[in-house]
Amino acid sequence: MKRHFLRTLLAVLLTPCAFAADMNTLSPDESSQGWQLLFDGRSLDGWRASDAPGTFSVKDGAIVVRGPRSHLFYVGPVGNHSFQNFELKIDVLTFPKANSGVYFHTEWQEKGWPEKGYEVQVNNSHTDTSRSAGLWGIVDYRQVVVPDGQWFTLGIRVQGKHVVTTIDGRTIVDYTEEPSPARPKGLEQRLLARGTFALQGHDPGSEAHYRNIKLRTLP
Repeated sequence: MKRHFLRTLLAVLLTPCAFAADMNTLSPDESSQGWQLLFDGRSLDGWRASDAPGTFSVKDGAIVVRGPRSHLFYVGPVGNHSFQNFELKIDVLTFPKANSGVYFHTEWQEKGWPEKGYEVQVNNSHTDTSRSAGLWGIVDYRQVVVPDGQWFTLGIRVQGKHVVTTIDGRTIVDYTEEPSPARPKGLEQRLLARGTFALQGHDPGSEAHYRNIKLRTLP
């Protein structure tokens, strides 16, 4: 019994190390399917922060988002940082009261909330009741799928006017943008077009981590 316990404990202790070695890399199958990495796991090369660059740092293979409002835009070489039809998958970890998000079809701007594109919400316990994987302000989602403190994989697929978001493979939003959609004031440019991605730093009380940022372009 004691020997079995020690073997089990050793396996548990070794598993995170083995998993860490696979972070921010592509498997042979992913490479053959056209997936590409947008984050190298070591630096913010290929990314550019607005407002307060100190909100973003890299630790233990993840982008740490903690600090004043700021947005980290992908400006790297993949696709010349301009995407229309794509699949994006990204591992996310939230902390209590975190509010963050992943923008797509947006563009670099020096200050303020991104004006263009959609925001896929990252929020499991903030006072804002729009929860993770909803399209903030357009198709909000009110349920918590994964609690704070637990990694999950956020998926975003855009093809034509069709957007699907997932958490760990579970569909959260399945939305088709209608022609000339009505938009609330301030969200007039929440429209599908093309553009880059951005990670949101919402406020000093929010902390979220991102890793394994993988992209595959679609026809």
